[in-house]
Amino acid sequence: MKYHHVITGKFIKRVNRFLAHVWLEGAEQIVHVKNTGRLKELLIPGAEVLLEQSGNPERKTPFSLIGVYKGETLVNIDSQVPNPVVYEALTTGAVREIGPAEHVRKEVKYGNSRFDLYYETKSKKGFIEVKGVTLEKEGVALFPDAPTVRGTRHIYEMMEAVENGYQGTILFLIQMIGVHCFTPHSEMDPEFANALRVASQRGVQLLAYDSIVTTNDIVIGKPVEVRL
Repeated sequence: MKYHHVITGKFIKRVNRFLAHVWLEGAEQIVHVKNTGRLKELLIPGAEVLLEQSGNPERKTPFSLIGVYKGETLVNIDSQVPNPVVYEALTTGAVREIGPAEHVRKEVKYGNSRFDLYYETKSKKGFIEVKGVTLEKEGVALFPDAPTVRGTRHIYEMMEAVENGYQGTILFLIQMIGVHCFTPHSEMDPEFANALRVASQRGVQLLAYDSIVTTNDIVIGKPVEVRL
């Protein structure tokens, strides 16, 4: 996925889930934050950030915060990125465990559920729920960074799809490079972590991939070990 009109700034403070103050082009400006997660380990005063300029002159906040440098590592924080990145990866066969998909659809309703992606290959059909990961500690990627009742519900819904003959996958897209494994953040949300372990035992495929992130692009990288 490509960005356009990206510039750098310095993070000052976060006002709420949606807005932050950034030092940009010689002045303090209010910008939109494209991630409602906590991001406490990333959005610290003085951090170098990436911002995309909107092409809409009617917007009250002309810039959106899309990336943060954590040391020398660039972390994409755009919560709208994971789905299109995985969609593109499916169409090109970059998700090795699934292979090239002949047919991919977004936001597909199934029963009382709505999954991020539906795909068909020559031998199988299935659903994928995509989770973007921005939290990293000592080389370990963690999800979630805040309790997620909705995320836990998605896991049980995916188990139901598997029971009904579909391949079910939960794919954690780690929005950075340089981690050596992924694990559920049990301390933050024990119910989510437990549901993930149950899902693994009941046939849901758990995958994690890192990402190649540049100042104006993000694409899927390589598989990362999932540790439960």
